Amino acid sequence: MRPGTVKDFDEPKGFGTVEDEAGTAYFFHCTQIADGTRTIAPRTPVCFEVIAGHMGRWEAAAVTPVPSPEPTRSRLR
Repeated sequence: MRPGTVKDFDEPKGFGTVEDEAGTAYFFHCTQIADGTRTIAPRTPVCFEVIAGHMGRWEAAAVTPVPSPEPTRSRLR
């Protein structure tokens, strides 16, 4: 799994691109969102796999949103 960020997502068309840490962008279809939802917001941090897609290009698969860490609370005493 590679870390990355959703670069853009076209909800009516159901596809978008995810960018890895090196700046390489990969196409993905909404059916590749691992949690079963059909949409994902731009700038969402994700982990994903790279597979050989249609027409000989590399695509993102198993796109999984990465939960943001819980904020820590300091206790006042």
